[in-house]
Amino acid sequence: MRDVTCSMGVSLDGYAVGPDGDFGWTAPDEEVFRFVTDEIREVGVHLLGRRLYETMLYWETADQDPSLDDSMLAWAALWKPLPKVVFSTTLSTLQGNARLASGGLAEEIERLRAEPGEGDIAIGGPTLAAEAAASGLIDEYRIRVHPVLVGGGIPFFPRRERRVDLELVETRTFSSGVLYLRYRVAHQALFQKSKGRSP
Repeated sequence: MRDVTCSMGVSLDGYAVGPDGDFGWTAPDEEVFRFVTDEIREVGVHLLGRRLYETMLYWETADQDPSLDDSMLAWAALWKPLPKVVFSTTLSTLQGNARLASGGLAEEIERLRAEPGEGDIAIGGPTLAAEAAASGLIDEYRIRVHPVLVGGGIPFFPRRERRVDLELVETRTFSSGVLYLRYRVAHQALFQKSKGRSP
């Protein structure tokens, strides 16, 4: 079954977006950009909300920008053909290889998992990711922790009164001070624990 992954940058104090809506501090240097480009190679379909979709629209025509270097052209070549599902109540038309979600997030993920296909189902944007996390739909968190405190904004993790056990799969430290943490949600462990409890 295809994994659902959530890969985003986060401040050291836990926010994906700062209090003023800014997330410029997550802009990757060359080393992190290469890493993120390698990561997107494993994605089969990307789910995103309206804000992230509009932010990423630049990459639909970026290959026409003569100022782009080879690493950015490589990213554009991967992102442009990647199938995307956009969750929005205000957009009616989309550009590129994107379609509007026809159902809720859980329905879309169930449908995508049932379809033949390879690569992860990636979720981008803190609001959509929070909805997926609250519903227990995420299999892996791939977090890039940036060395900055932003003091507020949209948290990476939703504030829910629900425990989720994680297994550390991979770590990496970049020269910029960014720390990569890859955690797998311990679904099996949660299931085994719940079996021992009375209803």
